[in-house]
Amino acid sequence: MDRHKAAVAALSAAIRALHRRGLPYRVSHGSTNSTRPRPAASPATPVVDISHLSGVLAVDPARRTALVEPNVPMDRLVEATLPLGLVPPVVMEFPGITAGGGFAGTAGESSSFRHGFFDDTVQRVEMVLADGEVVEARPGDGGADAEGEGEGRRGDLFRGAAGAVGTLGLTTLLEIRLMQARRFVKTRYRRTGSVAEAVEAVREEVRRPGVDYVDGILFSKDHGVVVTGELTDEMPEGARPQTFSGPWDPWFYLHAREKTAAVAAGTDSAPVDYVPLAEYLFRYDRGGFWVGAAAFEYFKLVPFNRFFRWFLDDFLHTRMMYRALHGSGESARFVVQDVAMPFETTERFVDYTSSELGIWPLWLCPLKRRAPPTFHPFTTLPEGVDRKEDDLMLNVGVWGWGPSDPAEFVRKNRELEHKVRELGGMKWLYAHTYYPQDEFWPMYGGRGWYDALRAKYHAETLPTVWDKVHVDAAAAGGKKRHWLKRRWPIGGLYGIYKSIQSKDYMLHRHAKWKWKGE
Repeated sequence: MDRHKAAVAALSAAIRALHRRGLPYRVSHGSTNSTRPRPAASPATPVVDISHLSGVLAVDPARRTALVEPNVPMDRLVEATLPLGLVPPVVMEFPGITAGGGFAGTAGESSSFRHGFFDDTVQRVEMVLADGEVVEARPGDGGADAEGEGEGRRGDLFRGAAGAVGTLGLTTLLEIRLMQARRFVKTRYRRTGSVAEAVEAVREEVRRPGVDYVDGILFSKDHGVVVTGELTDEMPEGARPQTFSGPWDPWFYLHAREKTAAVAAGTDSAPVDYVPLAEYLFRYDRGGFWVGAAAFEYFKLVPFNRFFRWFLDDFLHTRMMYRALHGSGESARFVVQDVAMPFETTERFVDYTSSELGIWPLWLCPLKRRAPPTFHPFTTLPEGVDRKEDDLMLNVGVWGWGPSDPAEFVRKNRELEHKVRELGGMKWLYAHTYYPQDEFWPMYGGRGWYDALRAKYHAETLPTVWDKVHVDAAAAGGKKRHWLKRRWPIGGLYGIYKSIQSKDYMLHRHAKWKWKGE
């Protein structure tokens, strides 16, 4: 803790000095899991580097808590807690997503129907405010303007900062709640034959006693798989653990498709695997769900088969793919959107993405619905639609190639934004967001509650949420990538070069969480 306190004191002094001089600054985290275009910053803009805040400071088995710095990635957090028989209730499926990113952004995963967003598992945070003051904030009972939070609790700051992408201050420490871990996840693959059946199956599974994880994959309108997981220490005699981290292991989505290919929809016959817990938590790392298949489409001459997935495994983990996506410039034409939808209108939304974008597979993930004010996505119901789910919403992950023409790419994204609002949904803010201010702020109940927090906690010199997430539609529509990157396959090869430079492939090679037969 002495090292941490010294580091925070230095950050506080630096930020206080910048605040007194009225100078804006940008923060360097050392990595990103956002797919938004990175805005060009002036070379003269001061940089506040927090990449060194990356340690697990303590794990308390008695209190079932972990004290971590913001740049601790999920794989290191799990590696620190699992040997003690503990695990975070919500673990982001990509190993490189950080605790600070999960708090400041929006992180909901297959356990979030039960435990909420990642920040719902955070018990307190330490923050450096924009004027350099170091404070702690804890969850409170009231809304963003609540006063009855208890002395020093700052529940309004905690609630406001969760999902506000760092615009109320800099998170420097998090205390995360833990729960008892088990050795395996009993994983069940339920085949569905229509989008409506898949949505209804998700609704049924989240109500089923003993289910700890629920998500779904729509391969097409007539082939879906709803995946459920139950924590267990037992595995039937003769069964073998199914892993997904080894180079020769299957990618999870391909495995789910294969397991259910011959299963009739609507039957009680559901294949089952026993997956070691950490292997389940990070099951989508290899291939980045199915986004890795797009790399094979891009390079064209490399067959998408098991041999080449094995041969190129180092490049097909999420950390490496994020590096390559940004380095290549291909994020400018790749649709990466997560959309929270009412269960009641999800089928209509899938009809839209199928006809207008043609993107398959789609991811389904049920989430606890949080009431506003919040920058997390929340859902409403269009007029004339009866509500069946009061406390849950359904995330739809839409990830795939968009139009190569920049103007057409922006137009399709804007159409998607309008359709989402028409159907009562809301996008997550980590990806391309084109809403102008007069559309953006009303979605979040106006900016009064947020501006009040910024004034109370001296954050008015920081950029707003809209400033940080907005992509200018006119500029993006007329923007051309560097001519060399536009020439196939130079952009892709340059992205691979940048990912190799990072040496992130070494992190997976030496990961301690991978199943070794223990």
